[in-house]
Amino acid sequence: MYQWRKFEFFEKKLAGKCSIPEEVSGRIECCSSGRGKVVIGCDDGTVSFLDRGLNFSYGFQAHSSSVLFLQQLKQRNYLVTIGEDEQITPQQSAMCLKVFDLDRMQSEGTSSSSTSPDCIGILRIFTNQFPEAKITSFLVLEEAPPILLIAIGLDNGCIYCIKGDIARERITRFKLEVDNLSDKSQSSVTGLGFRVDGQALQLFAVTPSSVSLFILQNKTSRGQTLDQIGSNANSVAMSDRSELIIGRPEAVYFYEVDGRGPCWAFEGQKKFLGWFRGYLLCVIADQRNGNDTFNIYDLKNRLIAHSLVVKEVSHMLCEWGNIILIMADKSALCIGEKDMESKLDMLFKKNLYTVAINLVQSQQADAAATAEVLRKYGDHLYSKQDYDEAMAQYIHTIGHLEPSYVIQKFLDAQRIYNLTNYLEKLHEKGLASKDHTTLLLNCYTKLKDVDKLNVFIKSEDGVGEHKFDVETAIRVCRATNYHEHAMYVAKKAGKHEWYLKILLEDLGRYEEALQYISSLEPSQAGVTVKEYGKILVEHKPVETIEILMRLCTEDGESGKRGASNVAYLNMLPSPVDFLNIFIHHLPSLMDFLEKYTNKVKDSPAQVEIHNTLLELYLSNDLSFSSISQASNGEDLNLRARSGATATSRSGSNGKFIADGKDSNKEKDRVEKQEKGLRLLKSAWPSELEHPLYDVDLAIILCEMNEFKEGLLYLYEKMKLYKEVIACYMQVHDHEGLIACCKRLGDSGKGGDPSLWADLLKYFGELGEDCSKEVKEVLTYIERDDILPPIIVLQTLSRNPCLTLSVIKDYIARKLEQESKLIEEDRRAIDKYQETTSAMRKEIQDLRTNARIFQLSKCTACTFTLDLPAVHFMCIHSFHQRCLGDNEKECPVCAPEYKSVLETKRSLEQNSKDQDRFFQQVKSSKDGFSVIADYFGKGVISKTSSGPTGGS
Repeated sequence: MYQWRKFEFFEKKLAGKCSIPEEVSGRIECCSSGRGKVVIGCDDGTVSFLDRGLNFSYGFQAHSSSVLFLQQLKQRNYLVTIGEDEQITPQQSAMCLKVFDLDRMQSEGTSSSSTSPDCIGILRIFTNQFPEAKITSFLVLEEAPPILLIAIGLDNGCIYCIKGDIARERITRFKLEVDNLSDKSQSSVTGLGFRVDGQALQLFAVTPSSVSLFILQNKTSRGQTLDQIGSNANSVAMSDRSELIIGRPEAVYFYEVDGRGPCWAFEGQKKFLGWFRGYLLCVIADQRNGNDTFNIYDLKNRLIAHSLVVKEVSHMLCEWGNIILIMADKSALCIGEKDMESKLDMLFKKNLYTVAINLVQSQQADAAATAEVLRKYGDHLYSKQDYDEAMAQYIHTIGHLEPSYVIQKFLDAQRIYNLTNYLEKLHEKGLASKDHTTLLLNCYTKLKDVDKLNVFIKSEDGVGEHKFDVETAIRVCRATNYHEHAMYVAKKAGKHEWYLKILLEDLGRYEEALQYISSLEPSQAGVTVKEYGKILVEHKPVETIEILMRLCTEDGESGKRGASNVAYLNMLPSPVDFLNIFIHHLPSLMDFLEKYTNKVKDSPAQVEIHNTLLELYLSNDLSFSSISQASNGEDLNLRARSGATATSRSGSNGKFIADGKDSNKEKDRVEKQEKGLRLLKSAWPSELEHPLYDVDLAIILCEMNEFKEGLLYLYEKMKLYKEVIACYMQVHDHEGLIACCKRLGDSGKGGDPSLWADLLKYFGELGEDCSKEVKEVLTYIERDDILPPIIVLQTLSRNPCLTLSVIKDYIARKLEQESKLIEEDRRAIDKYQETTSAMRKEIQDLRTNARIFQLSKCTACTFTLDLPAVHFMCIHSFHQRCLGDNEKECPVCAPEYKSVLETKRSLEQNSKDQDRFFQQVKSSKDGFSVIADYFGKGVISKTSSGPTGGS
């Protein structure tokens, strides 16, 4: 033990030396401390209280003779004393136990300035059942308030125990016997110690010749002897782990419930023994020079924290975080522990870093302080070029010391192994950043340590979070050509985009990439195809299209379909979302969209799909390879190789190949246009008003790419008949033009007869001989009476290549027809004139001549006409009784007259409906006849809005 190093971790307090105040006049018999005060009992029966500076606070007379033992309780502000009082009777002992309540003070006598604490309990220690003996030790245990357990050791080997509420005198007594030796000097109880182990309460008892243990639940049981060697008074203490400490001349022993524990060979007589904050306190008598030495031992770190030569010590106690030694001459010494920083500075100056580390760990310093000590130790080792041991210290600082501090020291290539070790530990604790991951992987690759790389990448079998940044690891592994490791990390972390990027961009394993995409969830698969579809389409178009078909249709998902197919399709990805991946591979796009439209008939995106297909079919400026080969079943994957083979053979027969390419190109164009026309027709069913594509876009595409068939179909479906014949006129297709007018110009079938007029105008302005066509056109114009002859003559007169013989027959027929009409009109005019003359003559006769009524019978009842009778100018006569109240009009002629008036009113009302008038004029073959009819009926012959005058 003499090899233990000595340090000055403690220092004197209260300016060095101090003494017990003069107010403490008696000889000090006992001391105690607690609750911020020091309590001193003297042989004159007084008890004095000292404050933090060992100044006298107050005192009182506790016993009349002497205070032998006292203890300041910790939980309650009670003071328990044992002392001698006046003996009342010879049979009663003068030894008393008193309990004082220090919170309740009372005045002594008549002087208000002198106060003493209230004595709440007095107890005679010795009774008939508990005979008197010399008290050698005393200890109080505070149980649940107000219960106290008091153990009193005697010189006869007995221990008197008192348990209960002493203030209320509710106590129980029992006695424990340590041993029954004949030598009474060896049976004195020199030390006591309580041990609370859960619900078990145990009591250590020490005599000069033994160490015993009592279990207090069993009052009658005899103590268990732990050792046959004991100790003297003041050499017994309890550690903070409830271990019994005994000091003997040869060593200091520790005892637990099962017997003797460790011992420490500190030689010398142990006058006093104590325990303070994990330190062992010993006052040892030095037989060589007669002095006493006060040592403070740090047993964990095996060092002497403080050593001091002192005078004769009478008492030792601890309070306020200090150790207080009271000497026999009433001088005192107060010693306190230095702060941790001072102790560490002392050790650092001596380069005792291991001691410093053990010190901070044993005193449970915070992790940051421990890390700082380890850092300094690591710096010290690093300066000595002991890199391995330095790194071991730095590793212990992970989580507190900035990693860059350590990394910068070990960036040299010669110390890469140490750096690798540090970075590994950093990742194990989950404190590594992206840069740390990059650095560690670079270390592995520089060392070419594939095994460690495998362990780092593949060691984690759990589903939890990785201890490194996944993307950083993937990026570094890719950069160093460790593609398999990068793929492993990407797959395990669910980084599908990285996994596919490595497969496609680095390794070119397209089939494996496609298989991986097929294994993903549809949503994830769709995202990956959008990102890497261009590469896949370039190398594996057929397989890529198959995956897209599975994503966009109900393949493999038929079990999930609900009642509504449209609602289900809305949940699937749309082919429109993947159009961009075919930007450089239009044949594959066409193939994909054709397969999709063939399978899905009611897609929500069918308008956009049809628009795209139309653009692919009809655009001549898009670069396509041989679609005819593709449609005939050739694998699209073989096209590139076929093209390469054709190029290699183009040395001698270049012209032949060029001609072949032109013919194939033309063939492809025709096939595409046929597909486009079929799509235009199939996507515009007759039951739909609008097509399933953008008709304006379709027209533009047809016009831009001179696709006549498609343009004609669209114009015809949109009933733009004039645009239809305009297409034929542009190419001077006379047969098609006439055939089109026959189909679209028949008014009986909803056609537009005015097309024949436009056709005649076209031939009139053609400037070439088209007699045959004109004659045919005139046939339909004459049949439907579309144009008057004068307009026909004026129109055809503009063509200098046409002769009169072309329209000779037409004019002859029209003149004959007009002559017949004129003759009919003349006969009608003569008839109307005769009728008009007769009516005027009759009117004149009515106005100027008398009317003779010769009817002899009533027109209504056919009986003989008698008076009173009524005669009307229409030659009808009636009995007045037959007419009733209506004598102003003839009942026979009135209905016909009313009908004429009603017709006139209707015509006048219709004259106000201009829209109807102009509609009749427009729809009639001869508008002039409609106007003449309105004039003839007098509808529009009025010149004013006044009442109608008679004619």
